[in-house]
Amino acid sequence: MSERPYILSSKLSDTEGIQREHAEIIKKHFNIIWFDEFLKNKEELANKIQVVFLWGHSLKVDQKLLQSLPRLKAVVSSGVGVDHLHLPLISSFGVKVTNTPHLVDNATADMGMALMLASARNVIEGFKIATSPETQCMPWNWVGVEVTGATLGIIGMGRIGYKVAQRAKGFDMKILYHNRNRRTEEEERVVDASYCAKIDDLLWQSDFVMVVVNLTPQTLKLIGERELSLMKPTGTLVNISRGAVVDQDALVKALQNGTIRAAALDVTDPEPLPRDHPLLKLSNAIITPHLGTATDKTTEKMLERMIENAMAAVCGLPLPDEVLIS
Repeated sequence: MSERPYILSSKLSDTEGIQREHAEIIKKHFNIIWFDEFLKNKEELANKIQVVFLWGHSLKVDQKLLQSLPRLKAVVSSGVGVDHLHLPLISSFGVKVTNTPHLVDNATADMGMALMLASARNVIEGFKIATSPETQCMPWNWVGVEVTGATLGIIGMGRIGYKVAQRAKGFDMKILYHNRNRRTEEEERVVDASYCAKIDDLLWQSDFVMVVVNLTPQTLKLIGERELSLMKPTGTLVNISRGAVVDQDALVKALQNGTIRAAALDVTDPEPLPRDHPLLKLSNAIITPHLGTATDKTTEKMLERMIENAMAAVCGLPLPDEVLIS
């Protein structure tokens, strides 16, 4: 029998779980038990599993699952956000949690810029016009808004937010930011960013508002009807954090009523949205399926780091990326 330790993961799938090429890499270090297999043969498999390996959110780590895994040492999650995990509950079982911070910053910041540019320059609508069989001539009066020299307000100047600022500087944008803690003067000077102690001051001055915060009880529906009303009518909201940070009902109204020009969202609540959700019907909303970290290099790095964290947990070593509960 193989001496490789056992991990539990959701499913083998190129869309919802572990991709085949990734599974082959994982199998060099672990025996993978897929969740369906576990449910069918729980009594035999439960005592073998030492790590739950989460790629995406397709496997729910709840009390029932935790109670069924007596040897579980760690829940290893991809990405940075852990809002999909009940950390106090997991900790109460003596189980540790890890994520993969520092690896997703560039890819997510790139996505933020891509969404901002696509929305500003009507890339999606332009594609539809250019490829439509009904198009007879190109609409030269299809006008977008300028990004170069515009004002970008970044809500949440952590690692990813700072990477966004670095990129925005290349577009000669005026950069404002609101953060729980102010950056050092040197950090501000490098990207020519100005601190707004009040979020309201950022909102009314910005041509583009990009949300880059973690989802916490304090940031739930951080951007609501009041905040949207403070933005410029020509303003665009970009969200690359979590869907629940924005009050989606308020956003729909703001887009329908012209309170703001547009929204570009890589995240929604839930994901995916119900197919009849009004956001999906608005021409001034761009929505992508949480592609922030979805690049070849970032995906590979996250997988490698998850394996490192899982191996450390199995061997009883300090976890490189343990998420501490405050």
